[in-house]
Amino acid sequence: MALAVLLLLTALAACGVEIQQPDLFLLKRVGEGKTLTMLVNDSGTISCNGEKSRMLPDPLLLQARDLAGTLDKDAQTKLNLPVPANSVFLYSIRLQDGTISFPDTAASKHTELAQAELFATQAAAQACGPGA
Repeated sequence: MALAVLLLLTALAACGVEIQQPDLFLLKRVGEGKTLTMLVNDSGTISCNGEKSRMLPDPLLLQARDLAGTLDKDAQTKLNLPVPANSVFLYSIRLQDGTISFPDTAASKHTELAQAELFATQAAAQACGPGA
């Protein structure tokens, strides 16, 4: 049986069949300046503002995987926090189990949302390139 599975996998690899890794999340930040959109894939790639996918540095990939797990409970409850007048940015993150929406001011009371904001800032600077 193991030999049959090995032969099948070898045949699929020879045919160019690749297994697509799932997206971890789609993050969108709107507010002052340009809108930022990031599609983060579990394979270690990130697409910023609809551009060609780039490799995500390993520390950011680990952070993204952790963040997706941390935000899952909020996604299941469809977290949608009100936007106060003093907010600068509004974030929306679509995960497998749902979408969450929150203002930047929510990070002071929700550590997982602060982590999402930090990820967006770091990934924009390190992986998306200038102008992100």
